[in-house]
Amino acid sequence: MPQRILLILAHPAQRRSRVNAALRAAAAELEGTTLHDLYEAYPDFMIDVDREQALLLEHDTVVFQHPLYWYSCPAILKEWLDLVLEHGFAYGRAGTKLSGKGWMTAISTGGTGHAYSPDGLNRHSIHDFLRPFEATARLCHMRWHPPFVVHGTHLLDGAALARQGAAYRQRLLALRDEPELAAAPGHR
Repeated sequence: MPQRILLILAHPAQRRSRVNAALRAAAAELEGTTLHDLYEAYPDFMIDVDREQALLLEHDTVVFQHPLYWYSCPAILKEWLDLVLEHGFAYGRAGTKLSGKGWMTAISTGGTGHAYSPDGLNRHSIHDFLRPFEATARLCHMRWHPPFVVHGTHLLDGAALARQGAAYRQRLLALRDEPELAAAPGHR
């Protein structure tokens, strides 16, 4: 049975991000996928927790698409995580509402892949920087899927953007149609 995907977009300058626009376009017409742009829905950052929790309950897998900002996520997504994944809903003794749902992070970085290596500029792998998200997924009893990462976004030409969009669409299709396969390490 196909999985329903909630694609949560969090980019404060979406119109200026060529890569996030390409990824969004690749997912836009994908059946079974709901696109939810947090900056569009909440320009005042006043997040409707009940609405967001209802959206989570209606879907099987959540994909968080955002740029890597200061080794984390944009402010609105942090606010969303703080408010929506509350005790008694997402975690804690009675917080089992997200148990078994999938979690995938789709991020873009300005730095190259080498910059996110032990001998690179950032001294850590991209997976090291994503550990707090993985820990959050595990606390909520969600299935962590390997991230979809686009490095060196400012270096990508139109053809490279199209390839990334196609790869992202394939990854979302795998999450939708074969979630166990999509959870395999190294799947891109």
